[in-house]
Amino acid sequence: QVQLVESGGGLVQAGGSLRLSCAASSRTFNNYAVGWFRQAPGKEREFVAVISRWSGSNTYYADSVKGRFTISRDSAKNTVYLQMKRLKPEDTAVYYCAARSSVVVTTTADEYNYWGQGTQVTVSS
Repeated sequence: QVQLVESGGGLVQAGGSLRLSCAASSRTFNNYAVGWFRQAPGKEREFVAVISRWSGSNTYYADSVKGRFTISRDSAKNTVYLQMKRLKPEDTAVYYCAARSSVVVTTTADEYNYWGQGTQVTVSS
């Protein structure tokens, strides 16, 4: 069982930056691929970014955030980060991190086993 806790959300002006954190309770968190998803009001949950387990050498981003967001992991802290820059109002959503114990990275939410409670990101224009 892995418990995930997101933090770092908040209110920011367009063009600003935020860094989200996803902290895990498990010391074996390094064995999990971790994805970030987001859900805006009235919209479906959508994929944002994913990082592979272990070294995190494989990353993949949604086209809408490519070049602005960076996913990374700190194995010593059992934490995955999502650095968000040049934020836009359309980035406003609740952001969730999710984990799956697999070498395969995936953008499909249903393939993740563990989810955090989410953190709100609001970007004002």
